[in-house]
Order: sequence, then structure tokens, then C-alpha cells
Amino acid sequence: MTPPEAPRDGSASSGEMPPAVSVCIHTLSKRAVFLRAARAGRQAMPGMLVQARRRQADEAPGIRVGFTCSKKVGNAVARNRAKRRLREAARLVLPQQGRDGWDYVLIGRARATADRPFPELVNDLRRALDRLHGKP
Repeated sequence: MTPPEAPRDGSASSGEMPPAVSVCIHTLSKRAVFLRAARAGRQAMPGMLVQARRRQADEAPGIRVGFTCSKKVGNAVARNRAKRRLREAARLVLPQQGRDGWDYVLIGRARATADRPFPELVNDLRRALDRLHGKP
């Protein structure tokens, strides 16, 4: 089977959807950064818990996001499914509502993140960001 040809202009998708890999969002990978975000603001929503931290001016620029799911969410298959859904929700929401210079950690919830209808999961993230950034 031959894969389809990639567009010559470098665009990976068509339409209004942001690209799968956004240049303005970086993924968190260091435990220390996750722990700093855990000490900052948090907002619980039905589909996830969102932690947000404004970084110091001398730290990295851009929006950074991390994803985590504990074993309470389920086995590896369930945790990976929940994290995939969180990644997609972040890809759709953070370029518009995320703020430059902030770290976000999205934490999956047991029997909620993987089972919640995706439009509601995206709305949960939008509402959480509004509350974390001081909008009612």
C-alpha cells in the first residue's frame, strides 16, 4: 500500500482545522515542570482537571502543555485513549484560548475523560481556561 502524496506547500491539512502539530505549543516532559504546575492554579471539570501556571519572564516562551493519567483511569489502553483525547482537545482549544508564557497540565479522570462525548470534553477545557484566566 502506498501512502498518499503530501501537499507540496507543506500544509498537512485543509480547512479551518489547526495542524496536528502546532508550532506555538510545546509538550512538557520534565517532572519538575509538572510539579511546579501542580502548585499553581487548578480547575476541576467533569471530564478533566486542568492545572495552569504562569511562567517567569526568563523561562521558555510560548504555550506549553503536559498530559497525565494515573492508574485510577484504567489500564494502559484506557490511559492512552484518555491522553489522546486530551491532546486533541488541547490542539483545538489552546491556540485560541491559551496564553503565551503559561504551562498547562491536563489530567485525565477515571471513567470520565475516555467516556465523555468529545464536544463536551472540548467545552470543559474552554470553561476551565476561562476560569483559570479570570473570566467568569
